[in-house]
Amino acid sequence: MTNLAPTDLTDQVVVISGGSRGIGRAAAQALAALGATVAIVGQNPENVAQTVAESVANDCDALGVVCDVSDPDQVARTIAANPVLANADILINSAGVMSDRTAKTLRTTPDEWQRVMGINLDGTFNMISAIGPAMQARRSGRIINLSACLGRFTGPGLAGGLAPYRISKAAVNALTKNLAAELGNGSRGVLVDAMCPNHTRTDMGGPDAPRSAEEAADTIVWLATREHTADIETGYLWEDRQIVPW
Repeated sequence: MTNLAPTDLTDQVVVISGGSRGIGRAAAQALAALGATVAIVGQNPENVAQTVAESVANDCDALGVVCDVSDPDQVARTIAANPVLANADILINSAGVMSDRTAKTLRTTPDEWQRVMGINLDGTFNMISAIGPAMQARRSGRIINLSACLGRFTGPGLAGGLAPYRISKAAVNALTKNLAAELGNGSRGVLVDAMCPNHTRTDMGGPDAPRSAEEAADTIVWLATREHTADIETGYLWEDRQIVPW
């Protein structure tokens, strides 16, 4: 992490979808190191188990949750069956997939559209639906959705191509903004934000991307740990701890 102020997250529960790889994994490890109990949600049992084992080996508190976030019934059952997850203090929606490189709007198949939307957009909604109501009832919580520069209505978001991915992330931005407004933009205790990690060295970003997963996760950790004051800014898209245009 860069310039991250020490923060004690003891007794805080963090749920991270897509937490067994890439940026989600880096965020999970950082937050666990700050004392949080981190629930790592992923589809691949081996990846989930390995990430949990690494955290435990570093004297961190972590548990693994194997779940397909695109399946609303599976998400609801999984969260409801575990009170620790249902009462999470922080929800980070990091699970995401890239669309086929040739998937322009008029060339995208229904299966490809549903595959990408199912994880990137529906998965985010499903996790929020399962965990968000308890945050609302407690008037306390943080929801952080991973978006992308390609989902913005400015700059690279207007270049076309990668249609399911770009559109799914634009929809995540809309979901974030709408939910934040519904929850009073922080005035009712729950902070809701989206963040753009930028081009990162992950399975999705490739080995030549300029940023490490740890660098990309910095803004996630900052959003998860910043103090909730009366004048806090929330309901925005963040990049490198700064608000950027939608």
